[in-house]
Amino acid sequence: MDNTPKLTLDQIQSFEGKYPPQLWSLFFTEMWERFCFYGMRGVLAIFMVNQLGLTDKESNLKYGAIQAFVYAFTFIGGIFADKVLGFKKSLFFGGITMILGNLLIAFSPQDMFYIGITLSIIGTGFFKPNISSMVGDLYRDGDSRRDAGFGLFYSGINIGAFLGGALCVWLGKYYSWSYAFLAAAIVMIIGVTTFLFTQKNLGPIGDSPLMHLDKSSRLRKEALVYLGSVISIPLIYIMIRNTDYTDYFMYTVGPLAVIYFLYELAKVTGKPAKNKLIAAFIFIVFSVIFWAFFEQSGGSLSLFAEKNLDFNLLGMTIDPNVVNNTSNAFFVIIFSPLLGLLWIWMAGRRIEPNTVVKFGLGFLFLAAAFYVFYATRFFADEKGITSLNVFTLAYLIITFGELCLSPIGLSIITKLSPKKMGGMMMGMWFLASAYGQYVAGLLGAGMSTPDESASLTEKLNLYTDGYYQLAIYALIAGILLLAISPLVRKLMHEVK
Repeated sequence: MDNTPKLTLDQIQSFEGKYPPQLWSLFFTEMWERFCFYGMRGVLAIFMVNQLGLTDKESNLKYGAIQAFVYAFTFIGGIFADKVLGFKKSLFFGGITMILGNLLIAFSPQDMFYIGITLSIIGTGFFKPNISSMVGDLYRDGDSRRDAGFGLFYSGINIGAFLGGALCVWLGKYYSWSYAFLAAAIVMIIGVTTFLFTQKNLGPIGDSPLMHLDKSSRLRKEALVYLGSVISIPLIYIMIRNTDYTDYFMYTVGPLAVIYFLYELAKVTGKPAKNKLIAAFIFIVFSVIFWAFFEQSGGSLSLFAEKNLDFNLLGMTIDPNVVNNTSNAFFVIIFSPLLGLLWIWMAGRRIEPNTVVKFGLGFLFLAAAFYVFYATRFFADEKGITSLNVFTLAYLIITFGELCLSPIGLSIITKLSPKKMGGMMMGMWFLASAYGQYVAGLLGAGMSTPDESASLTEKLNLYTDGYYQLAIYALIAGILLLAISPLVRKLMHEVK
């Protein structure tokens, strides 16, 4: 029996150096979970076309629906963690459910795909927002090292995404789809095991908010959460199989989430606290637009890479889908530390742009990237096959846009949110991603030709026309965000 005294929150937050020791266990737990998630995400569209017989349009719609449900459940998972389970139990339950989902698909990819994906959706919803919230809890309010901590955590996300994106596509396309999903399950087992053996170092962070209740009352409430998750399985299954139901769900859950946010906002005392939450909400709204464009990577860009790109990257022969599924993560790993050093250098000279301006810059990079995706049409041969090199250049540009928004977004939401609303607000952040994914699927479907016998040149032109439109819309959003940055900055008060 371990009689080691439990660490207090003050002891954890009084760490010396740049990073708290507990960050590393959360880093590796998240790294393996992201391997599982991005490995699955990267093969979804091409698996559904090649193995389930879906059209490009159907594949885009189902991809958007699946990803939307994944992120929508992070909102629900965040609320249940805040109110009942606590972050630790929520993470463990989510991880086990994801493992089961991937094992089912590995057992029979064609027959068990939808039920396995349903379990993965529920599992990710309970896992994802809560580990990010625990990272935020390692720091005191106002600790300037928080951004660096989230930067390191974000690199863990992308190491996992790079490894999973490459391995699962390679295994699925060239060996067996069962191996691809089995690999996702195995690494998820490693991630959950890592957390189980290190969670004692987190002290009270992530404990159930119902610890003041007697054990039987607490277990009864927790059991209701688990039961509700089981009951939701057939509902999610039906909505994924028929994307018309997904539309009804998304039309409902968004307004309900906003109403719930306004309800919680009304209970917050003090104008500064209310203003900070309003600022957080503005960031969340703009992130919907960003992810709707960015997440073409798993849908339309995946199908574009499958059919319209050559296999030549800087003289090397490589599968375009491997490039599509790994280049963003690869560039993040390389450039995230360098961009972090640039922000530090600019801060030392008092010229670092504030968070709102960084968000605006993210959209400008996004616009430039989609213009380059559009420009691939100018490098195509007579068969409609275009340059993998130009395609990869667009991913380099889009990565800088992501680095201006996503890691900073995780940090700023935790800074602007009261402690008791941390899980819910992180869930709102990921719910915004859900709507981004949902819209991404609709946009991708709109770019797809209804004629499956269309030539590759026709498909190239349709997709690149769509990317040109996205470039224009991203540019408009970036300019708007830069224009309102003084107002949002005022709402944030002392938070930077």
